[in-house]
Amino acid sequence: MKIQQLARSWIAGVVLMAVSAAVLAQSEERHVVVLATGGTIAGAGASVADSATYAAATVPVDKLLAGLPELENLARVSGEQVFQIASESFNNENLLALGQRVSELTKQADVDGIVITHGTDTLEETAFFLNLVVQTDKPIVLVGSMRPGTALSADGGLNLYGAVSVAASEDAMGKGVLVTMNDDILSGRDVSKSINIKTNSFQSQWGPLGMVVEGRNYWFRDPVKRHTTSSEFNIDDIDTLPAVDIVYGYGNMNTTGIEAYGETNIAALIHAGTGNGSVAAPAVDALKALRDKGVNIIRSSRVPAGFVLRNAEQPDDDYDWVVAHDHRPQQARILAMVALTKTDDSKELQRIFWEY
Repeated sequence: MKIQQLARSWIAGVVLMAVSAAVLAQSEERHVVVLATGGTIAGAGASVADSATYAAATVPVDKLLAGLPELENLARVSGEQVFQIASESFNNENLLALGQRVSELTKQADVDGIVITHGTDTLEETAFFLNLVVQTDKPIVLVGSMRPGTALSADGGLNLYGAVSVAASEDAMGKGVLVTMNDDILSGRDVSKSINIKTNSFQSQWGPLGMVVEGRNYWFRDPVKRHTTSSEFNIDDIDTLPAVDIVYGYGNMNTTGIEAYGETNIAALIHAGTGNGSVAAPAVDALKALRDKGVNIIRSSRVPAGFVLRNAEQPDDDYDWVVAHDHRPQQARILAMVALTKTDDSKELQRIFWEY
């Protein structure tokens, strides 16, 4: 009788320990929210052979997550459909709405990380915007794909798996907004889509921060420019973004585009110059005239790597122009819009371009 009582007590103790362990594991499970915005990662083609011809932004987030049950091994994952658009159609209102939603989620104690599925065409612009304006140390990870989920060797599933893995990881905290593509973990500050069609499309001239392989992160460098918690910008303080546009430099350039922008209400114009942000002779006077009207001129380069030197090629001090440093024209536009919500002083703008 005593042996039976001891056996029952032992079994009850084991069950209690198992239940306690399960509850503890559940309480320690990290919660990742996937915000879906559309793009190729939510696309579908007519056949498995269609890797470049397909309809983007057709698969809703619940089906996207249901198709990858392995995510349950990484974190508790929930999904939310924010937009369902191809990213080339992202506008300033989309940026603001997404930024505000991300900021709201980062303030929730039960949210440990955020993944944003995004079309690849403007993914780098959204990543940089969030890197500037969302003040949190929680991981925010953008992810896309170069092939729709219906294609042979589709890359979206593995990319999303890696993104959730990074977003759920404590070692990803404090590194700013990240992009995970093709196993690379890249900084949202300086990542660019440098190749189309191929799956290794996203790169940074300064290299990846690390890699994610089979759900494990391997880090090699930290971002050193200001971002997220060290940023002077906060999405909670931004209602609208000023108009900033880009004009492209080329051989035999005319001034039609610059003059047309002068008839609008833009706050700044990014000049995507050749080489070291060079400006063709006919365009110099047109840009100077635009600056005289109060429009800030920001010299960037159409070259995919390197950076623009101040007072090289053009006397920026004399013309009161700003240089974009290592930011590509599209990132320079994002930074200019955000910076102009605080100041339109050219010297302050230049400081911001050096620091971010």
